[in-house]
Amino acid sequence: MRRVLPLLALAASLALAGCGFTPLYATPGLTSKLASIDVIAPQGRTGFLIREHLDDAFAHDRAGPAAYSMKLALAEARYPRGVRTDNVATRYEYVLTADYTLANLPAGDVAKRGRVRVELTYDSADQPYASIVAQEDAQDRAAKEAARRIQLELAAWLATGEPKGPGAGAPKAAGKARRG
Repeated sequence: MRRVLPLLALAASLALAGCGFTPLYATPGLTSKLASIDVIAPQGRTGFLIREHLDDAFAHDRAGPAAYSMKLALAEARYPRGVRTDNVATRYEYVLTADYTLANLPAGDVAKRGRVRVELTYDSADQPYASIVAQEDAQDRAAKEAARRIQLELAAWLATGEPKGPGAGAPKAAGKARRG
């Protein structure tokens, strides 16, 4: 059995090499393009959190000139989900929607638009401080997940070649919003 595993690993690596598989971040220049995105987030706690997470995800290079500018628009909603018999919610659903517009610099023409939506739940305790901490933790987790999704969308878009021309990168029609 110990002899078979290395042979299987070798066969799998040869099969992947033969199919033309290339890891996303092995694309030349991808990380430097991501690092040259300047994020402009709206005011507020969630705007600050998502900007910080995006700067970390992009490995933002503050020393070099920005090649792109990304403007974010955020929408947040909180829905009570677990309601007790005394009509007090014990669980909430937090929804963060981030619309982004990536513009080429210095011209400012729109290169790509997109939208990510993150939904998560959190418990609300009877103690007010614990409830506030849980809500703030949900905001941070949602901002981190939204930043991860934006990073993946942009990395895939940059790796496959940036479309040129008007309307390039326009968002596709989104599905119906979930109602709660």
